[in-house]
Amino acid sequence: MTFISRLSRAILVFILLQTTAKAQDNQQTSRPSFNATQLTENPVIDGDVLNEALWQKIMPISQMVQIKPRFGEAASEKTDIRLAYTKSMLYVSVICYDSSPETIVVSDSRRDADLGDEDSFLFIIDTYNDRQNGFMFGTNSNGMEYDAQIDNEGKGNFNANRQQGGVIGGTNINWDASWEVKAQTGDYGWSAEFAIPLRSLRFSSGDNQSWGINFQRNISKTNETAFWASLPIGFDMKRLSLAGRVHNLNLKNPGNLKVMPYVLGQVVKDKSVDPSETDTDFEAGLDVKYSLTPSLTLDLTYNTDFAQVEVDEQQVNLDRFNLFFPEKRSFFLENAGQFTVGSPGEVDLFFSRRIGIGNDGSIVPIIGGARLSGKVGQTNVGFLSMFTDDVESSNIEKNNFTVARVNHNFGESRSSLGGVFVNRAGLGDTEDDYNRVFAIDGKWGLGKKAIITGFLSKSTTPGIDDNDHAFKISANYDWDGWNLIAAYTEVGEGFNPEVGFLQRTAFKKPEFLIFKAHRPKNWGSMLEIRPHISYRSYWDFNDNLITSFLHVDNHWEWKSGFEIHTGINFTEEGVQQPFNLSGVTVDAGKYKHQELQLVYMTNANKRLSFSGRSMIGGYFGGNRFSHSGTIKLRLGDKFNSSFTYSHNNLNLPNGDVTAIITGARLAYSFTPRMFLQSLIQNNNVSNITSVNARFGWLQNANSGLFVVVNIIKDDDYLDGLNNQSITVKYTHRFDLMRN
Repeated sequence: MTFISRLSRAILVFILLQTTAKAQDNQQTSRPSFNATQLTENPVIDGDVLNEALWQKIMPISQMVQIKPRFGEAASEKTDIRLAYTKSMLYVSVICYDSSPETIVVSDSRRDADLGDEDSFLFIIDTYNDRQNGFMFGTNSNGMEYDAQIDNEGKGNFNANRQQGGVIGGTNINWDASWEVKAQTGDYGWSAEFAIPLRSLRFSSGDNQSWGINFQRNISKTNETAFWASLPIGFDMKRLSLAGRVHNLNLKNPGNLKVMPYVLGQVVKDKSVDPSETDTDFEAGLDVKYSLTPSLTLDLTYNTDFAQVEVDEQQVNLDRFNLFFPEKRSFFLENAGQFTVGSPGEVDLFFSRRIGIGNDGSIVPIIGGARLSGKVGQTNVGFLSMFTDDVESSNIEKNNFTVARVNHNFGESRSSLGGVFVNRAGLGDTEDDYNRVFAIDGKWGLGKKAIITGFLSKSTTPGIDDNDHAFKISANYDWDGWNLIAAYTEVGEGFNPEVGFLQRTAFKKPEFLIFKAHRPKNWGSMLEIRPHISYRSYWDFNDNLITSFLHVDNHWEWKSGFEIHTGINFTEEGVQQPFNLSGVTVDAGKYKHQELQLVYMTNANKRLSFSGRSMIGGYFGGNRFSHSGTIKLRLGDKFNSSFTYSHNNLNLPNGDVTAIITGARLAYSFTPRMFLQSLIQNNNVSNITSVNARFGWLQNANSGLFVVVNIIKDDDYLDGLNNQSITVKYTHRFDLMRN
């Protein structure tokens, strides 16, 4: 029996089982809800909730339930939450009572810093009420600003190829809205007030609207996480299908027209080209954002620039497949989940880094473009068209990149059906210079516990006529600590998504995951164990095994925040042709090995914490010792730093390879909107040392003053710095519609 036949039978059984599960879902207790309060006056946003008479007139939400450490019990500290709105603003206030306020932890004041390792408060709103997508906001006792855009309940790929920045599995922390938060501390604990303009959100107009909503509080001293709408073990607040509800919202289109011009000056000196020459450049550009409806937004951009974006983290390729570098540019990250189709980090049908970045990492000027995204009823729509200029030195012609996407949600069933069209068209003199990708995708929600997802795609490239397909089908059961996944992916030899990303080409890939999170009783200080087994393998179309990976592991988590993962990997590699691995040839052949894996991390709430991963075992006929670690140090609530070290020592039949990458991140926050950050990196394979230092003084979201210094030095180059650049950029946001 073929794998496809076995998988089909397994999915049929899976569907029958989950039909029963869906019936059980319907018998569960309904989710909590409350009515929003409509105001005729605006509260003063200063963080002082206790002394604001307007807030005291509103009945608070105080019921919070722990998900850890004591699952199902009431939160150890009282929390009072209130929500109100006017015709143009959404307001949320919170009082986080604390019996020992001197223990309140603030670990980071930078915008969008992780709030999971400190005392913090977050909430998520499903403004479309589709139980899939939403907006998340949060803060700490210093009033830092955290916001993110959530797509597909924050779900992404489950294997080791998941994206490492920007959009991670449906969570887009680079989405930045215009809003305000203020916080105060006192002998009662701490409090905060959020003021979010409705024009910064997307929603349906009308009277008596309902949104999905949930609230989360993190209490550092007890490593505690509590929610208003309780969740099963293994879930977080992004599980919008289990959120509560807020009713009585009478909403009208507030209007939204923002014009964001920028000016930029840059000085570049590249000694590797001409030691005596200094290039000076001045640029100006413009972004425009206009809400056609409260749920449909048009973005226009001209002479698009991303000078303030942090540089990529260095990587060394120790295999024969493509490395993945995540998108970090804000224009492409906003609403990025709307355009995502495929398997993130492995088979991305649209990968925005193909626009404006050459294959060698060089910058390709973006002339401009437009994006339309949002909702029409229950249908998500997205359209993106961008034009890039030619680069004679790299033999790159002018191009147009176009993406069209539709995706319809079916009620509250977590089911949808959609399609996407991706096109690159050369605008030069070359004939038949184009590439197109078509795809349909969908998901079928089986109650609250299970879902089946999949996509089917075809590419069109001049000169390629056969096997230009790709598809994936996946079944997932996720409930009560269990996470079961079975999936099959296939990419044909002729599949060529030039505006996408393929980690590897031409493969058939079965995979599965069996995962259980368990809270043992009477185990002393042990909080949770998570035994699991996963498998994935890649085969070519002659049924030759290319890669096989079987992972058997257990995660051990203590109430103190200390955690270790103890695993063993069984690997097999079928190398069809010799390849070069950092200067050493790996011969064709079959390589079968085992390796031990250890992951460890300390409590990130502490001022000093560390995490690391070690792997020891066989590798392409030899052996590998791999270790990577990160030490994090914070001084007060202003200074944060992390120091990373990655060391791979490979002893292979044809030679040895030692790959070392070191890095340091240093950040000082003068205020939540004024910061100084730097990223220093070095690797011994390319012998490159790089420094990226950024000063930002934010007016709002991504607008304000930025000063960026980049230094790149070839360690083999004896005459000092190879490349230096200093960029000063100012962006101002004009809100031309305030009501």
